[in-house]
Order: sequence, then C-alpha cells, then structure tokens
Amino acid sequence: MAEQPQQLQPAQPAGQQQKKIPVEFPSQLKGGAYANNTRVMHAKEEFILDFLMIGPDVGAVTSRVIMSPGHMKRMIAALQENMRKYEEKYGSLAPAKEPKGHVGFLQE
Repeated sequence: MAEQPQQLQPAQPAGQQQKKIPVEFPSQLKGGAYANNTRVMHAKEEFILDFLMIGPDVGAVTSRVIMSPGHMKRMIAALQENMRKYEEKYGSLAPAKEPKGHVGFLQE
C-alpha cells in the first residue's frame, strides 16, 4: 500500500492557527506523468525542472515545473526525507545510470 505523500507545509508564525486550504486535483492529472530523466535549470528568480521520458531512440518532455528558489530548497528537503524513509523500509538504493548517448532538445 502506498504511503501518503509528504506535503510541504508553509511556515506558520508563532501562535497563529493553521488554515486549511482545499486543493482541486484535476482529473486529467490523476494518472500522473511518467519520467525517467530530469533536466534542471535555474536563474536567480526560479528553478525550472523538465521531466522527460527517454526511450531507445526518442525522448519527450512529459512535464515542466517552475518554482522559486525558496520553494525548491523545501522540496529538496522533503525529497531527502522521503528517500531516507524509503531506504529505511526497503533498503539502500544506488542512483540510476545515465542514459546512453546525448540527450538534447531539438531546435525548431
């Protein structure tokens, strides 16, 4: 059974009640988007994460996420915590191998 995903929680000022914010989950996103590779870029104001599906002879961007550097830092902490919990439960993992060949975007 899959565990509930860890959610990034906004910092709450001392003594302030946490507000519940309902989040709509669009039906077209419920199946998710598969990615076996990621490209990360950044500028001063944002990080850009391109999630890719790379096959033997072709690749495609399946999703792009753009976030602020502060939010990226919180996301990295959440990912590290979840990997730690995963490895405690299922055992240590080695990083996946890089795809063979050059992965690059087609120029239009």
